[in-house]
Amino acid sequence: MQGRVVAAHGRQYGVELPDGRRLSCFPRGKKSEVACGDDVDIQQTAADQGVIEAIRPRRSLLYRSNEVRQKLIAANVDLLIVVVATEPAFSDELVTRALVAGESAGIEILIVLNKCDLSDRLPAARDRLAVFAGLGYRILELCARDHAEDLRPALLGRVSVLVGQSGMGKSTLINALVPEARAATREISLALDSGKHTTTHASLYRLDAASALIDSPGLQEFGLGHLGRAEIEMAFPEFRPLLGQCRFRDCRHDREPDCALTAALAAGRIDPRRFAAYGRIVGRSVD
Repeated sequence: MQGRVVAAHGRQYGVELPDGRRLSCFPRGKKSEVACGDDVDIQQTAADQGVIEAIRPRRSLLYRSNEVRQKLIAANVDLLIVVVATEPAFSDELVTRALVAGESAGIEILIVLNKCDLSDRLPAARDRLAVFAGLGYRILELCARDHAEDLRPALLGRVSVLVGQSGMGKSTLINALVPEARAATREISLALDSGKHTTTHASLYRLDAASALIDSPGLQEFGLGHLGRAEIEMAFPEFRPLLGQCRFRDCRHDREPDCALTAALAAGRIDPRRFAAYGRIVGRSVD
């Protein structure tokens, strides 16, 4: 049997079958590499249970990692939606790290600025996002409580995933766009017995036959330990035209002479905050 993973909690997964039924499934073996959004082959073991036998080929995989472990966020995603808000303050570096993950996975990116009804906080938030807008990233401003529908055109015909820090309003967006989300979440939580662990729960909601939206847990960090230096460099759009122009092939873009990146930084063509974030991502100290 084939199905799609629509809920992921630890090693237990909700799998939706083509006829609409849902099974609670476990993977074979101790190690699980299943993500929400995966298409899987399963063996049904009871009326409402099954075993995941295999993961079908993915077109994309978004995940984060550190020195200890990796955390799969979503598979087969076409659009990464990074949700920030006018309040509370968002982390520029977490946004940068999410963008790097999306770029390296070949996923289209959209930044959503939520809570734009807080007009006194809006100019400061726009100013902080200006560097991303200047790099060509699309930014959609809205108020999830009143204008979540502004996001729907970007979702049609694709699988999208929402990521962001806690408090940015992802749940409000989900509940506005998918009215049955609360009921679906309760149903999945009961099936997976995960009511106490909603912060580790990723869920997929269908918008129509060709569109789906994945909600992911709120993030406070976004490790990129699975990416090498070259992959990270390529994930910075402003770096790409300069790569290969340094004097030394193995330039670390730190204190080497005739470095194309540090020259562009000095000339104001690379934002200092972005360059500092790059340094922290690749694990070197930043002056």
